Amino acid sequence: MPMRPVKFPISILLRRLSPAVLRDRVLPIVLPVIMLTAYSQGGERWLMVVAMTSPFLFLLLSGLNGRGVEQGDDDDYPVGLLLPAALPRNITRSLRRMTRDGQNTVCLFIQFDNFSHLRDRFGDEAVESLMRQAIHRVGGRLRAGDLFARTGDGQFAIFLKPVRKLDLETCIQLASRLQAAVEEPMSLDDTDDITSCSVGFCLASRAPDRTSKGLLRAAELALAEARRCGPGAIRAYSTDLCQAAAARRDLHDEALNALQNGEVRAWFQPQISTDTGRVTGFEALARWEHPERGIIPPIDFLESLHLSGQLVKLAEVMTTQALTALKAWDAAGLGVPNVGVNFAGDELRDPALTDRIRWELDRNDLAPDRLAIEVLETVISSSADDAVTHNINGLSRLGCKIDLDDFGTGHASISSIRRYAVSRLKIDRSFIMNVDQDPEQQQMIAAIVTMAEQLGLETLAEGVETRGEHTMLAQLGCAHVQGFSIARPMPFEKTIDWVTRHNAMLAETPAIRHRIS
Repeated sequence: MPMRPVKFPISILLRRLSPAVLRDRVLPIVLPVIMLTAYSQGGERWLMVVAMTSPFLFLLLSGLNGRGVEQGDDDDYPVGLLLPAALPRNITRSLRRMTRDGQNTVCLFIQFDNFSHLRDRFGDEAVESLMRQAIHRVGGRLRAGDLFARTGDGQFAIFLKPVRKLDLETCIQLASRLQAAVEEPMSLDDTDDITSCSVGFCLASRAPDRTSKGLLRAAELALAEARRCGPGAIRAYSTDLCQAAAARRDLHDEALNALQNGEVRAWFQPQISTDTGRVTGFEALARWEHPERGIIPPIDFLESLHLSGQLVKLAEVMTTQALTALKAWDAAGLGVPNVGVNFAGDELRDPALTDRIRWELDRNDLAPDRLAIEVLETVISSSADDAVTHNINGLSRLGCKIDLDDFGTGHASISSIRRYAVSRLKIDRSFIMNVDQDPEQQQMIAAIVTMAEQLGLETLAEGVETRGEHTMLAQLGCAHVQGFSIARPMPFEKTIDWVTRHNAMLAETPAIRHRIS
């Protein structure tokens, strides 16, 4: 019985050849050999045929494979990394097969937290090295058939090869493993730097529609939610999340007019001395008093103001209201020493900032040291902006206090603390949590307080939420505390009554004067 010939379509042959030809620049090596062979066998005619058809063959193989190395043929990236434009096409093909075979899959987005800060701090070349390390780590944990692409600055997407059984718990475990791989210490500028990342994912069975666009969009929404809750958060897509995102979009549109309508106001949180218990200042915090939704915290509207370029205007509003409050406290005889106002990068780049602050102080007949300029440590540690340096130093020369906010999170050097004439360190909440129970936290606070004393700086602990934390911080020598254990932020109308009641209770409250040696 004669054997039937085996059918092997040319398309299958080309698909199998394409990875080998495109990998490791094989084609440029093989092509000269092919052309020489053609010339020796068929002369100039065959040489011309090979020369004219080889570019089309290369393009055909590239299109069939659907894969390309990020940034051309960069050997620093792993084989199989999709170009961003190829990801939706490959997902579409997989979804068609998945629907036919009754399978399920998941799309994940991974995003470095504070990637722009890393770029500002270390430069473009260093963060590209960081991305390469992360991509190799993640790529090494994927299976053949899984899709992988870099989709943005500090971001990449993963689409798993469809399988028959895939549930939410399995996806959470996978996301955790990939997150742990990315967050392992990486070499950055010859140092091991610890980074964090957020992860959002969507199961295909839960996507709003079974298309590549719908699945990618759902996973991006989950990532956005993770970044809102982060750093280092993992979130899955759900219909509730989609509705919340729509509500935030509506809120974003309203936020653009909130400042103009006077709906964004300064609320005030008191700061007290751990020695005497007396009020040593207030911090002005932005709150949106929405006419229908009530009080909206900054996390829900600051990004909208940032995107619309209104942070400078917000700083003006907060400063005006803070100084007005100081005048009212003086008139009530409360003797509040100063008030702190937060300034971020956008506000600190305003060339008119120092002159405007001087004018506001003169208008209210207030000494400059009554105003504390609160600057994030990440701004000082990463800023090479001459305008930022000029404004911070200008405000310091004017006589304003400079508070270094969230100290311990931004790697500010001692030289930068001296350079910007910082007068007080505001110790971040992450060092304060459970300080009354954790000996390592106590050692860390003691080291910060000792360093501050040697530099002639005051210290203030943020986010003090329990009496135990308050007591331990006093014993460790931290001069000022602020947090829910003292009082929550309040509108100005409630501050005078609060200070009056607090002062009345001081006589009944024993002062804590002994520091742990």
